[in-house]
Amino acid sequence: MNPELLAVLDHLTREKGIDREVIIEAVEAALVSAARKAMGSPTADITVKMDRNTGEIKIISEGKEVSNSGFGRIAAQTAKQVIFHKIREAERSAIFTEFSPRGGSLITGTMHRFDRGAVIVDLGKTEGLLPKREQSPKESFRPGDRIRAYCIEVNKTAKGPQIILSRANPSLVVELFKLEVPEISQGIVEIKSIAREPGDRSKIAVTSKDEKVDCVGACVGMRGTRVKDIVRELHGEKIDIIRWSPKLEEYVSAALSPAKVTEIQVSADKKRVNVIVEDDQLSLAIGKKGQNVRLASRLTGVDIDVRTKAQAAKVAKLSVSDLPGVGPKLREALEEKGYKTVDVLARLSIEDLTQVKGVGEKTAEKLIEAAKKALAKIEPEEPTAPAEEPSAESA
Repeated sequence: MNPELLAVLDHLTREKGIDREVIIEAVEAALVSAARKAMGSPTADITVKMDRNTGEIKIISEGKEVSNSGFGRIAAQTAKQVIFHKIREAERSAIFTEFSPRGGSLITGTMHRFDRGAVIVDLGKTEGLLPKREQSPKESFRPGDRIRAYCIEVNKTAKGPQIILSRANPSLVVELFKLEVPEISQGIVEIKSIAREPGDRSKIAVTSKDEKVDCVGACVGMRGTRVKDIVRELHGEKIDIIRWSPKLEEYVSAALSPAKVTEIQVSADKKRVNVIVEDDQLSLAIGKKGQNVRLASRLTGVDIDVRTKAQAAKVAKLSVSDLPGVGPKLREALEEKGYKTVDVLARLSIEDLTQVKGVGEKTAEKLIEAAKKALAKIEPEEPTAPAEEPSAESA
């Protein structure tokens, strides 16, 4: 029996990757439980020791060795069940220990099956979960397909480790660039920011710590090979590679590529930027359904308003006093807070506006709505965008 038990332990160690000592301790704990049940005393002082070399088991009760044959069929069955349970726990713990450091990195597996919209990914020793919310809307998988995903988190649950994967997280793009661009993994090129709309377009801002290394060129690769590999992995998602700049004007201008910017006006608090473009660049700057300016805003961390010269001139002429219900006293109170123009007023929250003397919630709501309507007459919310032209720093 003992050589057979040792053989089983060695097999579990090899096949399951569980530490041998952990399994032996599980066997000892199981036999303690079985012995107490056989003796009808759940609190009996019992110790079980198993020889690590021979597999010999000694059961000590109140200082005396108890014969193994005294357990009986029920005790043996109990021991078997507890051992099985302990081994499963150890196996789950071993898998959790193996995968928990991989949170925040890429994991490759095989598409196994669907489960209520989620994709179950075979990772070898365990399975990963790719929830519906973390799937790219333009991707589809079939059983057997290879899936490379970003591991969001590894959770410990009663049923074992739960590995949550994502194909929609912006960090997936970051990790793919680290994989394809040696200069990033070496720390020469740094990814400063990323904005992504999964399956459609991403903008990524990079900079170089070595002036001899072109950060954009390193990410694009010879004849675009590096970025093309990433685009292929993302099933055709477009990627704009932006040169980061500490100067906000330069950074915003680059972020709005492929559109060409004529003028940039930065607010005093550097949280909002007014961008002036030529008439033929407006649709390109805003992008289809506002996507280009939306991604640029996320990338740079500032609110971006894009207008033509004509629109900017008309907006500049709009004073808060032009809005219905704004008399001299209210205008003065608004201007004291720095709210002098209609475009500033339109972007305030009700909470901000109620800080103005004499302005309640209803008045604030009406003022903001009136400001938005006034601006809408000058600039359509979503001008019709033509097909976007690829920029020199996009793929």
